Amino acid sequence: MTTQWKDSLTDQLCQALLCLKDPEEAYQFLEDVATIGEIRAFAQRLEVARLLSAGETYPQIAKQTGASTATISRVKKFLDYGADGYKLVLERMKKQD
Repeated sequence: MTTQWKDSLTDQLCQALLCLKDPEEAYQFLEDVATIGEIRAFAQRLEVARLLSAGETYPQIAKQTGASTATISRVKKFLDYGADGYKLVLERMKKQD
């Protein structure tokens, strides 16, 4: 995992995320900390990761999510070579279903 962006402020942000107790609290925090566009971009990337993990093709994912092939490619790169954050979240979300 890269540590180039880790510092006391990002530590604080991660701790803030861990304090949230339910989806409503997450909505409240996200609305205050990010723009609607940023929130939608995060949500779109997570859905792209889910669809890639499910074996969907780039054209299928682009059609379903509206994501560009550049975004899909970037998410794929992180799924394959990243810090496994997407994989961790997707696995835990599956267990909640």
